[in-house]
Amino acid sequence: MSRKKITTKKSIVNFLISPSFRGLALCAAGGALCSVLHTPLPWMIGPLLSMALAKLFGLDVRAPYGGRQTGQVLIGCTLGLYFTPAVAGTVQSHALAMLIAAILSIILGYLCAFFLSRLSGVDRTTAFFASVAGGAAEMGVLAERHGAALDKVAFAQSLRILLVVVIVPALLTLSGAHGADQYQPLPGDVAYPGLALMLSLCVAAGGLLAWIGMPNAWMLVPLFVTIAITVTETHLSAMPKELSNLGQLLIGCALGGRFERSFLRSSHRYLFGVIATIAFAMVLAALFGTGMAWFTKIPVPTVILATAPGGIGEMGITAKVLQLGVPLVTAFHLTRIVVIVTTTGPLFSMVQRAKMHVRKSRRVEKFPDVD
Repeated sequence: MSRKKITTKKSIVNFLISPSFRGLALCAAGGALCSVLHTPLPWMIGPLLSMALAKLFGLDVRAPYGGRQTGQVLIGCTLGLYFTPAVAGTVQSHALAMLIAAILSIILGYLCAFFLSRLSGVDRTTAFFASVAGGAAEMGVLAERHGAALDKVAFAQSLRILLVVVIVPALLTLSGAHGADQYQPLPGDVAYPGLALMLSLCVAAGGLLAWIGMPNAWMLVPLFVTIAITVTETHLSAMPKELSNLGQLLIGCALGGRFERSFLRSSHRYLFGVIATIAFAMVLAALFGTGMAWFTKIPVPTVILATAPGGIGEMGITAKVLQLGVPLVTAFHLTRIVVIVTTTGPLFSMVQRAKMHVRKSRRVEKFPDVD
């Protein structure tokens, strides 16, 4: 046997016994089991819970390198195919409601940060970046820049996504919120040359802007690229269901892989505080969504998904599976992410400067200069 063949064989064997392959196999088994049991979002919730439980029990597994980014590209493309010209017009007519929802999500983040700080004893900077419903990576970058505890922020953001993904779809399914969606992706069959071209464009554009430093580029750029293709009625290909499921599996695997046993052992009070504030945020967001549904005349389940403190990909896929207004849910969360990512840092700095000014004024009043 040639040296090249021996090297190739060893590489394959090393991959098959690697923690990444074990993690991927475990997540696939979890997704298949949930699919057989007909749970909501089986190919996301199954891998997420399987990986999270494995990590918490100390098993040597991890998410595959690049899996999260691959999953985001596939989900971004899947969601973008819903934005036909007619749908784009409908989404545009709700722009004000989307902006209001984004602003209220920031206010909710400040409120949750106050309670998290009181319940857990963590400093308010860490509590703030742990509570704002932005992306885990983006909030982590801002947290590090402003001196927050990065591990606590990453854990809280990951736990928020996990709980929202598990609880919200289950409650909506139990409520019977599943019906014929008036919004459907651009009709057509899967055309593999067109599919390859579409995915290549999304990967190239997403990779370039991720390299430049754009937040959440692997999700947002493929979404924008596919929206541009769809809204101009340029049909390249439909998205195969298998690829959509693979995208969910990879994202679920990556989310579950963030949980570490050692962190939970040393942070019981913080864990309780995070869970309590997430529950508070979900209830308040659902109440706000119900009120907004009355104002906008959008179905209540759709607005609840649109205002839930989850991620754009996870809530968009939930809307797709339950047929509950994919473009509106995606557009609401897209607006929220853009507003949060662009304003959270400046707003936090402004609040900190205002606090310092107030403290300085109080010191001057208490200890005035004596001539």
